[in-house]
Amino acid sequence: MVLLAAAVCTKAGKAIVSRQFVEMTRTRIEGLLAAFPKLMNTGKQHTFVETDSVRYVYQPLEKLYMVLITTKNSNILEDLETLRLFSRVIPEYCRVLEESEISEHCFDLIFAFDEIVALGYRENVNLAQIRTFTEMDSHEEKVFRAVRETQEREAKAEMRRKAKELQQARRDAERSGKKVPAFGGFGNVSSMSSGSLITDTIVEPEKPKITPVPVRSSGPSKALKLGAKGKEVDNFVDQLKSEGETIISSSGKRGSDVSKVLPPPVNVESIHLRVEEKISLSCGRDGGLQNMEVLGMVTLRVTDEKNGRIRLAINNNDNKGLQLQTHPNVDKKLFTAESVIGLKNPEKSFPLNNDVGVLKWRLQTTDESLIPLTINCWPSESGSGCDVNIEYELQEENLELNDVVISIPVPSGVGAPVIGDLDGEYKHDSRRNILEWCLPVIDANNKTGSLEFSIAGQPNDFFPINVSFVSKRNYCDIQVTKVSHVDGDSSVRFSSETSFVVDKYVIE
Repeated sequence: MVLLAAAVCTKAGKAIVSRQFVEMTRTRIEGLLAAFPKLMNTGKQHTFVETDSVRYVYQPLEKLYMVLITTKNSNILEDLETLRLFSRVIPEYCRVLEESEISEHCFDLIFAFDEIVALGYRENVNLAQIRTFTEMDSHEEKVFRAVRETQEREAKAEMRRKAKELQQARRDAERSGKKVPAFGGFGNVSSMSSGSLITDTIVEPEKPKITPVPVRSSGPSKALKLGAKGKEVDNFVDQLKSEGETIISSSGKRGSDVSKVLPPPVNVESIHLRVEEKISLSCGRDGGLQNMEVLGMVTLRVTDEKNGRIRLAINNNDNKGLQLQTHPNVDKKLFTAESVIGLKNPEKSFPLNNDVGVLKWRLQTTDESLIPLTINCWPSESGSGCDVNIEYELQEENLELNDVVISIPVPSGVGAPVIGDLDGEYKHDSRRNILEWCLPVIDANNKTGSLEFSIAGQPNDFFPINVSFVSKRNYCDIQVTKVSHVDGDSSVRFSSETSFVVDKYVIE
């Protein structure tokens, strides 16, 4: 089999994207594609046409054609198999089969075409391998870029330091009334003007948070040095963040994750409280709660020294059987007797300008009645594939869930699903093979909803299902109702925020 070119063209023969696998001029490929529509006979069901020199093997794609141009002595059966693989690749990168979408992802398609055919001959690859090859990242390249950026930063810092030394030397000479030294050996006048130019163009105001770079020796520099590993790792992490990767710091507080999904309160008082909860849940596809764990914490932040000696009144209305635990410096007897959080030594103050966890709780259960949001997925096989029906039900009616996304995996290479009944909105990500069911709000007013769609596949293809949401109401009914001074028991104004987020929510 010798494949000359693969192209996506309009029904008029206009080439949208074309990849030639042998030496061929642009004029020739445009002429071959322009002649292609005129050769087709609409009265026949063949998917190939021939001329004296080449053979066209094609497949309609709605308003477009996927065309392979081969030699006449190639194996027609292999050509048809290759054509099917080319046709399955296109929906992986283009959500709709339109000219504008093809043009937008033309380079992605060309890279994928190159994985299928090399020098005119078919490679032994499948769709999954093509996806892996085209998305493969180079760790060595990232490390090289990180090291190079480190060297550039050090060179710039050294350049700024040298410029400051020249400027300081000139100022010292002017103060002492001495003749300004000539830097560079071109005379005093030229040295002064050159020094001024360097000072004006290179010296930049120091940023307050940048640590001064130590002076490097004049010897040959090396890319990797002992002792510089930490800086290169930090720069590499910064590089990954700039490329869109999610980096979780090992020293960061768990509470900081919530601030990424919920906006901070507008009015923050000198005493600010955060009530945060995270849920981790695993359910079986046929019903049954495998594991559910809710972790909660009350975090206190004091920014005014006058309000350091305070106590917190806790209102615990939970009836789910959670386990409470206070900070070691908190008076446990006072909390057990009066549900009040205060320090063991009332003369001491809470730390200023620090987030201090004063109370945490944990709930672990396999009781299905405690599931906040149940998801039922019913895939049933049909003649053309699978009909899938998914429904949700909010069991905790006091909750209000925002930005709910239910992610259902779908088979690859079979096109977009056909949506039937739908509550809310949906998005189909053909790159990740995910159908996302998006619901802005789920509360007592719309506690149930459903989604129906059809697509080729097997029932096992639609699991596991992942759920994500955020809420400004916590699952375990624990709140801080009052903040008062230790002396006098007078109330103090405080601000608070409550969040309930998902760590893991899977239906397997």
